[in-house]
Amino acid sequence: MPVTSDDLTWFGERFRAISDNIEHVIQGKRETVELLTSCLIAGGHALVEDVPGVGKTLLAKSLARSIDCSFQRIQFTPDLLPSDVTGVSVWDRDAGDFVFRPGPVFTNVILGDEINRASPKTQAALLEAMEERQVTVDGITRTLGPPFIVVATQNPIEHEGTYPLPEAQLDRFMMRLTMGYPSRAKELEMLDTHGERSTFEDLRPVVHAEDVVRMTEIAQRIHVADVVKGYIIDVAEATRDDPSILLGASPRASLYLQRTARTSAAVAGRDYVAPDDVKGVLGPVLNHRLILRPEAQMRGVTIDQILEEVTTSVAVPGTRVAAG
Repeated sequence: MPVTSDDLTWFGERFRAISDNIEHVIQGKRETVELLTSCLIAGGHALVEDVPGVGKTLLAKSLARSIDCSFQRIQFTPDLLPSDVTGVSVWDRDAGDFVFRPGPVFTNVILGDEINRASPKTQAALLEAMEERQVTVDGITRTLGPPFIVVATQNPIEHEGTYPLPEAQLDRFMMRLTMGYPSRAKELEMLDTHGERSTFEDLRPVVHAEDVVRMTEIAQRIHVADVVKGYIIDVAEATRDDPSILLGASPRASLYLQRTARTSAAVAGRDYVAPDDVKGVLGPVLNHRLILRPEAQMRGVTIDQILEEVTTSVAVPGTRVAAG
């Protein structure tokens, strides 16, 4: 079913409402806020990686509070068990049978704080939930209802006592986002607004979970022309063929590029994806999937440089690709 102008207007109003609400707490980071909101709408998961104290956890909590839905937080530690995430079956003496007690993964928005501090076995407990939207415990599979997003945080500086995420799990995150330090003006504003009491305490939901589900359905109906699909594949193949890259973009990355580009187009009020929609999300979608060869690292090559080269070297279709 084609997307109507009314659909796009309704979509844009809700998207801006979520982003504006989060920005009451996370000030001066509009691009990061909108990328996280887009990740939610596109049905993906986000890894927020940055130094301590820049608002990673607060960003995830503000997203959850902006939606009238369920929210759980898991503080990942070395002694956390997989059953602490997925749930466990316990013996009910009255019923004379085992009863399943759901873990915190059974929610709409889950914050995995410092995910790299948990053991690989516990990290892997999230894999099935992230990819298949389901959890299997004791041979029984239970479905996770929409919307569902994992927002994981990690500190890229302090590596003592951490377990780096394997490539298989990194690839399941649709985006990797960074916060960065605020500008001087925004930090002064933060001292004024958060000096005595956090504005997070006053945050209220602005949309319902059902609204997010409908937004996802609208984004999925945004038209992607064959030439734009070809452009996405050309970009992915360029990363695989680059001599400085050991591991290029996976087919899952191509799917994520298309899904996030559709969301970007809907935010812009268009019923079709333009090449600029794809280019606008290349960094967040691809930067954690590419692995440099050791000799490229020794030359000082960075992933950002590779992506910039890909953006300029891959032929771009016409600036406007009409639906039909």
